Amino acid sequence: MSVTIEKIMTTPVVSVSFDANLGEIRKIFSETHLHHVLVVEDNKVYGIISDRDLLRSLSPNLDKINEKASDAATLNIRAHQVMTRHPTLLKPEDSVLSAVDIMYDTGHSCLPVVDNNKHPIGIVSWRDILKLIKTKSEKVHPHH
Repeated sequence: MSVTIEKIMTTPVVSVSFDANLGEIRKIFSETHLHHVLVVEDNKVYGIISDRDLLRSLSPNLDKINEKASDAATLNIRAHQVMTRHPTLLKPEDSVLSAVDIMYDTGHSCLPVVDNNKHPIGIVSWRDILKLIKTKSEKVHPHH
C-alpha cells in the first residue's frame, strides 16, 4: 500500500498559539468536531494537543453545579503547558506505512504534516488511516 500522506491528510490545519488558553481550545473542539489542534508559532509546528489532553487538563467539575473558581481557572491553562512537544513531522510525500510505523512506535494518534519550510499543511490521524483501509477493502470486497 504505497499511498502518500498527501492523499489522506486532513486540511486545512487548525492551529493555536503557545498562549491560547484551554477555554479557547475547548471551543475549537466543540465547534469543529476535530480531535487535534496544532500549536504553531512563527508558522512552525511546536506541538499538538488532542481532545484527550484537553479533558485531562480541565477540571471535571467545569459547567457543573459545584464548579468553583479553581475549576474555572483550569480554562486559563495555556496551550504550551499541555501540548505534546516535538511531535514527529510528516511530509506530504511520505508513505502512509511510515506514518503507521511512527504512530505504533510513539503511541501518538495524530501527526502533523509540514512542507519543506516546516510550515503546517495538514494532519494525519489514525482515523484517516482506517478510512483508507476501509475504502481499499471495500474495493476488493464490495458489499453483497
